[in-house]
Amino acid sequence: MHFGLTDEQEMIVSTVRSFVEKEIYPHEELVERTGEVPDEVAQEIKRKCMDLGFYACNFPEEVGGAGLGHVDFALVERELGRGSMALTHFFGRPQNILMACEGEQRERYLLPAVRGERMDALAMTEPDAGSDVRGMKCFAKRDGGDWVVNGTKHFISGADHADFIIVFIATGEDDTPKGPKKRITAFLVDRGTPGFTIREGYKSVSHRGYKNMVLEFDDCRLPDAQVLGEVDGGFAVMNEWLYATRITVATMSVGRARRAFDYALNYAAERKQFGQQIGKFQGVSFQIADMVTEIDAADWLTLAAAWRLDQGLPANREIASAKLYASEMLARVTDATLQVFGGMGLMDDFPVERFWRDARVERIWDGTSEIQRHIISRELLRPLGA
Repeated sequence: MHFGLTDEQEMIVSTVRSFVEKEIYPHEELVERTGEVPDEVAQEIKRKCMDLGFYACNFPEEVGGAGLGHVDFALVERELGRGSMALTHFFGRPQNILMACEGEQRERYLLPAVRGERMDALAMTEPDAGSDVRGMKCFAKRDGGDWVVNGTKHFISGADHADFIIVFIATGEDDTPKGPKKRITAFLVDRGTPGFTIREGYKSVSHRGYKNMVLEFDDCRLPDAQVLGEVDGGFAVMNEWLYATRITVATMSVGRARRAFDYALNYAAERKQFGQQIGKFQGVSFQIADMVTEIDAADWLTLAAAWRLDQGLPANREIASAKLYASEMLARVTDATLQVFGGMGLMDDFPVERFWRDARVERIWDGTSEIQRHIISRELLRPLGA
């Protein structure tokens, strides 16, 4: 592994960071205040991303993407992490699980998503099935040549703008020594399908404007053509493609931590108390030292996991470690930044309190910290028969 970035990677970092600073930062206060992204702003971000050639950059060139490798794409996501998620959502990165599309699905879903003509969202979580994916109650039953779906999904990010949703639904159940075990199938569900409703979800203190939605299925009929992958093969599709969501959380946590750190560093150099800059006091300077050390550690841990994927090496434990450490690092860095600012850190004159609030969800979605620790320990213990 080479630790230095190539000239091309440096260009990627510079281009995306400049985009975020010029096209995302100016709109953040409006989104934070209103909880909405104006459609004209969303479409402008999307158009400018396409002009840069970065839309769907996580997809291979043969389907119209930029063909970035895992490390390159991690660098893109890291820089996007500096900005409001409600706004960077339109710097299009369709779910790479769409690469599982076959036949007509490629023309209806994959290719339009890569071209920016249709937007997607991913739905797994339910009111009674979060980390326990096999506990889902949203169920599809065979009826003639169709599947009839009933149930609810919630906390579905991006569904407010999505033209279609990739939904994981229980399609059967097996008896096992450990009890009933659900079989899961992935479906492609178009907005407007009869029996399928998308409504606004809960109000979150993290990432205002990046809404979570509730999906409701009431005798919704889906033909076999809407199955993504194999029937009862949802877990195979997940295992092949969904690792990217955990790397995304890790990389974006690093980017957001660096932005918070920049505020802390500059404030420590400018703010004076007792006749000198507060950065000269050990209580502050040591926090600055700890913050940058943790950020650098999370950055390299994340890039190392992405590098393993580029090399075709097993990376499940490394990805879990990156997600765990980076998300928890972000919590510590944003909290320390707020402490450096003192009372002003809690005021909305600065974005510090927003960074602090936004950081909290990273330890929950795309696999909680506890789930990541389970993955890490399982990968270490199983070879030893434990």
